[in-house]
Amino acid sequence: MAQKFGGRYSPDGAPSSAAGSPPPRHAAPPRRRAFGSARVNLLYLAPVPLLFTAFGQDAVGMALDLAAAATLAAGAFTLAEGLRAEAAFEERKLARRPALPRKIIAAGLAGLGVCLACLNPAGGGIVQPLLYGVIAMALHLAAFGLDPLRNKNIDGVDHFQQDRVARVIDEAEEQLARMASAIARAGDRKIERRVEGFQATARHMCRTVEEDPRDLAAARKFLVVYLKGAADATVKFADLYARNRDEGARDGYAALLDDLERNFSAKTETLMLADRSALDVEIEVLRDRLQREGVRMD
Repeated sequence: MAQKFGGRYSPDGAPSSAAGSPPPRHAAPPRRRAFGSARVNLLYLAPVPLLFTAFGQDAVGMALDLAAAATLAAGAFTLAEGLRAEAAFEERKLARRPALPRKIIAAGLAGLGVCLACLNPAGGGIVQPLLYGVIAMALHLAAFGLDPLRNKNIDGVDHFQQDRVARVIDEAEEQLARMASAIARAGDRKIERRVEGFQATARHMCRTVEEDPRDLAAARKFLVVYLKGAADATVKFADLYARNRDEGARDGYAALLDDLERNFSAKTETLMLADRSALDVEIEVLRDRLQREGVRMD
């Protein structure tokens, strides 16, 4: 996807943030494109021939072809959603499996669409269309695979705690998605990049909590309360700025992002320092125990 770049010599100004604050601490990582997305786009072309053949038949044949085209298009859309859910699952260290097995559903829709397209309203039986549908479903699953069917967990951490972390991270990602969709309405590329920087900082905290779910209690207020407030503020700012391009509101919103990012970064550093301190204590305890057992550490 094309991306507009900015900088000191670009038309939209300097690389600093909208209110003159320093650039974001954590650069926004590029979003990984879902595997097989190019092939999904090709699947949208499959129903096109059925739209032409539908209007050269009687009512039953036309209905079958139109139903087959709609089913194949729905399958391609469901597959795209499944690939996006799988990509998000793979990016995270701790994640719950998708609630709906979209890729498997998409394979079933593809098989049903092919079956409907092969039906002959004048006769010919149902066996061959069913076989074509089963073959199409099997090839679909072979090409795109199955959905993640098991949760991604971390060894040594109880499932209850991991489930709590997964729910909080899911809610945090929903609020970050709200921010992204809302700020796009503002039509200001510089402030969009500022929001991307804050999102990267928030996701850095999410990854830190995923690595050690014991940090959830300390980070919960940031990932639930503060992110929801930031998303609500983004929605209000985007609606206001899209109407009257108020520079005062823009500067105030950028200052809010600066304050939030500083707080998120400071809290994440605190979590990481606490983790290192806990590790140092465990190492010292283990060293003392080995010395009592007669094992000397050089």
